[in-house]
Amino acid sequence: MKLPQDLKYTKEHEWIKIDGDMATIGITDHAQGELGDIIFVEFPDTDQEIELDEPFGTIEAVKTVADLFGPLTGRVVEINDILEDNPEKVNEDSYGDGWILKISISNPGELNALLSADQYASLIN
Repeated sequence: MKLPQDLKYTKEHEWIKIDGDMATIGITDHAQGELGDIIFVEFPDTDQEIELDEPFGTIEAVKTVADLFGPLTGRVVEINDILEDNPEKVNEDSYGDGWILKISISNPGELNALLSADQYASLIN
C-alpha cells in the first residue's frame, strides 16, 4: 500500500497536500482499495465553502457510496474534472491523477490536527 510521507491524512481516509495556503485533497490508497471500483464522484461547486469534518461530496463505488469529509475549512478553488468522465483514476492513481479538489485554506490552525503518514499507518494497520 502506498503512503507518501510528504502528505497529511485524516481518520476519514483523506490525504492532503499543503502548498502555502492551498490544499489538494483526495482519498487514500487504502480507502480506494476498500471501496473497490469507483464509478462516480460528486463534487462541491467551485467557490463553495467546505467545513472541517462536514460532508462536501460523495464517492460512489460498485459496492457502496461514501461521504467525503472536509479535512480542513476552506473555499473550493478547483475540482478535478477529469474524474467526471474517468472516476477510475481514483483507483489507478489516488495520490496523483485521482486527486479530488483543491481548496484555499481558511483556518491554518486546523493543520495541526491532521495525521502524519506514520500516524495514519498506525490507524489502518
